[in-house]
Amino acid sequence: MSDMSLNSRPASGLLGSALRSPSFMIGFLLTLLFVLAAVISFFWVPYDVTVLNIPNKLKAPSLEHWFGTDIFGRDIFSMIMVGARVSIAVALVAVGIGIVAGVPLGLLAAARHGSLLDEVIMRGNDLVFAFPALLIAIMITAVFGPGAINAIIAIGIFNIPVFARLARGAALSLWTRDYVLAARVAGKGQARISAEHILPNILNLLIVQGTIQFSLGILAEAGLAFVGLGTQPPLPSWGRMLAEHQTLYALAPQTVIFPGLAIVLTVLGLNLMGDGLRDIFDPRLRRAR
Repeated sequence: MSDMSLNSRPASGLLGSALRSPSFMIGFLLTLLFVLAAVISFFWVPYDVTVLNIPNKLKAPSLEHWFGTDIFGRDIFSMIMVGARVSIAVALVAVGIGIVAGVPLGLLAAARHGSLLDEVIMRGNDLVFAFPALLIAIMITAVFGPGAINAIIAIGIFNIPVFARLARGAALSLWTRDYVLAARVAGKGQARISAEHILPNILNLLIVQGTIQFSLGILAEAGLAFVGLGTQPPLPSWGRMLAEHQTLYALAPQTVIFPGLAIVLTVLGLNLMGDGLRDIFDPRLRRAR
């Protein structure tokens, strides 16, 4: 087998496959909607989300307030726009931590397969998996206090073993390939082989997993905010919006429905996009269905 990506196809072929994939296109459009909302919120929102307007509280959706107002009189549509910025930023950085720290560890474990170092890395991964992100966040919060930064650290730590295991498992199957053996005969070291020959061939898997972890990161951020460990006021968070209004569903359902829909549609979009990417990179999976 030549030294190229296992699922390598021309860019035009990948683009054509993406455009023909309903799963990818629906997921991409849903994700794009919320990304655009997050980007636009840096420059414009209908109302200032840090200003309380108690006389205007719990207004039903109208032309003035598209999604109504919350218990403090804040515009829900504006809060969802700013909340998209917060959720995406937290999830993106947390996934970045997982990739930057986890992938090198996985490649190193695969290169030293069967050694003490491999065993130490994998048992360390098992140890992190024993503590869910919420429990890690509670421990971090007990020391440093609640906040978005601590939520990022907690979710990022949980992502490290996910990418380490994926990178190790995928890399192990490549170390016996002819082009890797040829590179070893040519005198290349393990680090160089991992960077030049192994990593490009597992990049597709990492992209798909990154999309899935991104959606899980948004869910985790919402969950941490719901219990008061995530993003703190005055910045809005979808999870905290649900927590603040969970007892008002019968009186003002818009205060719960719209933040909940934002979480559901964003996570659904990312999962559909990840599913579409998996089919695009490996058409055998699509034919097997």
